[in-house]
Amino acid sequence: MITNMARGLAALTLALTPLALPASAHAAPAALGGAQTFPLSYAVDQIPVADESRTGYTRDKFRHWNSGLDPADGCNTRNEVLLAEAAEAPSVAVGCKLSEGEWLSYYDEQEVTDPGKLDIDHMVPLAEAWDSGASAWDAKRREAYANDQGAAASLVAVTARSNRQKADQDPATWMPPAPSATCRYLGEWVATKLRWGLSADQAEIDTIKVYAGGPCDLQVVHYTPAP
Repeated sequence: MITNMARGLAALTLALTPLALPASAHAAPAALGGAQTFPLSYAVDQIPVADESRTGYTRDKFRHWNSGLDPADGCNTRNEVLLAEAAEAPSVAVGCKLSEGEWLSYYDEQEVTDPGKLDIDHMVPLAEAWDSGASAWDAKRREAYANDQGAAASLVAVTARSNRQKADQDPATWMPPAPSATCRYLGEWVATKLRWGLSADQAEIDTIKVYAGGPCDLQVVHYTPAP
């Protein structure tokens, strides 16, 4: 099971890892293999720009939540993420039923003590992923995407209210309500798109570039291409 410390260190890397550019500006980061770290302003330019299409999308084409990283622990992906992200560990009863505990929803800076009031948000929503390239994936890869615990940014525990306000929107139409969340959110959004080789539409790219060239000019993007 991913530990809270491991996810915390991964998030910290976003802020502390020294900026680096590839030897060739023409080399796509995903082609280099392994962990990648780039300034947001550079990373956003590595996302392919393409029109989006929702044709054929249904949520059940992305199987979730599955048995998680450790099928023997009795916890599905949702509960494994809750356990990993808890600031104060919850009580765990038979069947991986969680109670109490403490979490910080970074979208809106809300402290939550009831796990039932949290959603596990897909950083890039399932519908947005479909629009951006996942429609061409097979069912196994879509399941891997929907349950991705291989990157701390992919799944995040946030208040149900903020998650449902976000719905399937991209940064062109929705941003976290807490100003402190803006740059982290954009960095993790871009990291997820690059990790999974997803595209973006022009409005999405233009919005991210506004922030990358202004208040988020020091934000870095850290990602590893998905297997």
